[in-house]
Amino acid sequence: MGAAAIYFHPDGFDTSTDRLLGRHSAGESFLRGLIRHGTGSQLHLWNVTGASEEKLGELVDRIEPANRPLRWIPQTERAKLSDPGVMHLPTPGMPDEAWRRLAFGSRRYAISGITHTTASANVMGILPNFLIAPLEDHDALICTSNAVRAAVEAQMELMREYMRGEYGARRRPEAQRVTIPLGVNCSDFSTSPEHRSGWRERLGIPNDAIVALYVGRFNVKAKMNPALMALALEGAAKRVDAPIYWVNSGWAENAEADRAYEEETQKLCPSVAFRRVDGRAPDVRFSIWSVADFFISFSDNIQESFGLTPVEAMAAGLPSVVSDWDGYRDTVRNGLDGFSVPTLAPRGGLGGDLAYWYENGWLSYPNYIGAAGQYTAIDLRAAEQAIVELASNPELRRTMGAEARAQARRIFDWSAIIPQYEALWGEQNARRLAGGSQASPQGNPYAPDPFTLFAGYPTRALSQDDLVTLVDGVSWDVAKARLAAPLASYSGFNRPRPPELEVVVSRLQELGPATVATLRALFPPARRPFIERGLIWLARFNVVEIRQVSH
Repeated sequence: MGAAAIYFHPDGFDTSTDRLLGRHSAGESFLRGLIRHGTGSQLHLWNVTGASEEKLGELVDRIEPANRPLRWIPQTERAKLSDPGVMHLPTPGMPDEAWRRLAFGSRRYAISGITHTTASANVMGILPNFLIAPLEDHDALICTSNAVRAAVEAQMELMREYMRGEYGARRRPEAQRVTIPLGVNCSDFSTSPEHRSGWRERLGIPNDAIVALYVGRFNVKAKMNPALMALALEGAAKRVDAPIYWVNSGWAENAEADRAYEEETQKLCPSVAFRRVDGRAPDVRFSIWSVADFFISFSDNIQESFGLTPVEAMAAGLPSVVSDWDGYRDTVRNGLDGFSVPTLAPRGGLGGDLAYWYENGWLSYPNYIGAAGQYTAIDLRAAEQAIVELASNPELRRTMGAEARAQARRIFDWSAIIPQYEALWGEQNARRLAGGSQASPQGNPYAPDPFTLFAGYPTRALSQDDLVTLVDGVSWDVAKARLAAPLASYSGFNRPRPPELEVVVSRLQELGPATVATLRALFPPARRPFIERGLIWLARFNVVEIRQVSH
C-alpha cells in the first residue's frame, strides 16, 4: 500500500463556513476517512498556505482527532514531497502542479488529483492541458464516477484530435485516469428513533405521515430545479392515503433566494406539506436523515459529477428516488436500493450556442449550467409511481433501506475506498521509482525567470568576472543603516541575509576589490545565487560599485 502527502488548504476541508459546497463536505469526509482507515505510520500534509501549523492542526482535530503523527511539509519545500513520493490534490489542477514540479524533475514525486464538477470554465481549461503539461504515466486523475470519466475522456479526445492535426501523434505517455467513487463514513449517518421523533416534533410532522427528504443547496440553476421533485410528489400525494411531507435540508445564497425557492416550489405541490431546514450545521447534517421515510433528489445539472447525498441516504438506511443522471447512475441501483428515474437530454451537437456564449463570457457560469439544465427531463410518470410504491409499502421501504445501508458499507464506506487510494498511490510511486534516474530539472515556459525573459531590458547582465569595490567611506554600520531605510528595504524577498551582507562588506573592507565569483565562493552553493543577485542590490544603493573587467 502507498501513501501521499495531502495538499492541505483549509478551503478544501473546512465545512464550518456559511458557504457550504459539496467539495467541502467531500474533502472533510475524505480526510476523516483517511485518518480512520489509512495504514501509514504518519499523516503527510503539505501546508500550502504557510499558515500556523498549530491552527491547521486544530482544524484536522476538529474533523477527526489524528491517530498518528502529523508530518507538515512547509509551503516552499516542494522537494520534500519525494517522501512519501506522491502528492494528492483535492482538485483536477494537475497540469499547473506538473509545471511547478519540473524545476525539481518530473520523477521527484507523482501527482494524483480528483474531479468534482467538470463544467466550469476553469476545469474545462484545465483538462486539455493534461496533454500539454509535463505529466507522466506515474501521475493519475481520479474520476469520481463513470459519467464524469466519460466527460473527461471526451474533452481530452477533442484536444488530442486537435493536436494530432497540428503537431502529429503524441510521443509521451499520458497521466492515468482511474475511477474511484467518493465515500462516506457510514457510521456518521446512523439514524435513531430519538432523532426521528425529535425532528418530527420540531417540524410539526405527525407520526403517520410519509416524509420525503431532499438534502442539498437550494439553487435552481447551479444545483437542481426543485420543480421536477415537486411535480412528482404532488402527483403521488393525490394517490396515497397517508399525508406526504417534504423536508428540504439545505441553504440558499441569501434570504431572498431562500424565500423564492420555498414559495415557488410550494405552488407546484399544494397537496404536499413543505418543510425547510438550514442544513449546514453539523447537528443537522448528520441527524436530519432520521426524519425521513425515503430520500428524493432529481439532479438535472451538468455541474454535478458524483452526487454525495444519495450515498449518505443509503448509509442512513433510506430508500431513494433519484434521477438516472451523472454519478447517481453509479450509486442507487434501480429496484434494489430505491428507484432510478430515466432522464432525457438533447443529442450531441445541439449545444454549440451554449458553449460559444459561455466561452465568450456572455453567459455566466450559473446561467450556462442553468440553461443546459432546462433541457434535462425526467420520466415524471415513473417518478410518481416510484414515490407511490414507497409511500404505500412500509415493507418495501424497509427492505430497500436495509439493502441500501448494506451496499453503502460494502462499496462506499471509506473503509472500502481508502484502500483503493492507497493502492493507487503505491502503484504511482512504484512507477515513478521504476522510471530510472531522475530527469534533469527544466524551466517552466508558463513561468519564466524574469531575468531570462527580460534579458533585453538592461544594458548588460552581471558577470562572474565583474569587479566589486566597496564605496569609499562605507562600513558595515553605514551599509546596514542605508539598506534598512524604507526605500531600500521595501521588498525583502529572498535577499541576502544581514550576516551574509556583513561578510561581503567586511571582506571588501579588509582585502579590497574582489570578483563576483570570489565573493560567491565565500558561501555554501545553495546560497550563492542569492549572494550574486544581492550584489546588485548593494550597488543599487551605493554600498558597492561594480565594474566590467576588460579582457
